[in-house]
Amino acid sequence: MTRICKNCSFENQDDYDYCAKCGTPLVEGVQPRQFYVYRQEMPQINKKAIIVAYIISIFLSWSGFFFGLLSKNRMFAAFTFFGFFMPFYLVQSRHPTLKKHGLIMMAISFVGVALSFYVLLH
Repeated sequence: MTRICKNCSFENQDDYDYCAKCGTPLVEGVQPRQFYVYRQEMPQINKKAIIVAYIISIFLSWSGFFFGLLSKNRMFAAFTFFGFFMPFYLVQSRHPTLKKHGLIMMAISFVGVALSFYVLLH
C-alpha cells in the first residue's frame, strides 16, 4: 500500500514518514523536519581558455585553406578536420555559455573547412 501526500498528491512508499516530493509529514503527529535544497551553481568560465579554444579551432580549421593557397600543396586541406574537435567537445557541455561558444566555433570551422575543400578540389 502506498501513502498519498495530502499536499501534493504524490504516491510514496508505505514506510515513508515524509513525502519524497515536498517533505510534508505523511503520519499525523509528526512534526515537519527542516530540510535544505541545494542548487548546484554553474562553475565560472575561464575566459582565457575560451580565447585559446577559439584560436586553436580557427587555426586548425582554416589552416588547409591558407597553406593550400600559399604552398600550392592541396593535401593540407585534409588537415582541417581537426578544427572540429574543439567545437564538438564544447557543444556537448551542459554549461550554456560553453555550448554557445561551441556553436559559434562550429560555424567558423565549417566555413574554414568548406574553403579548404574548395582549394583542394580546384
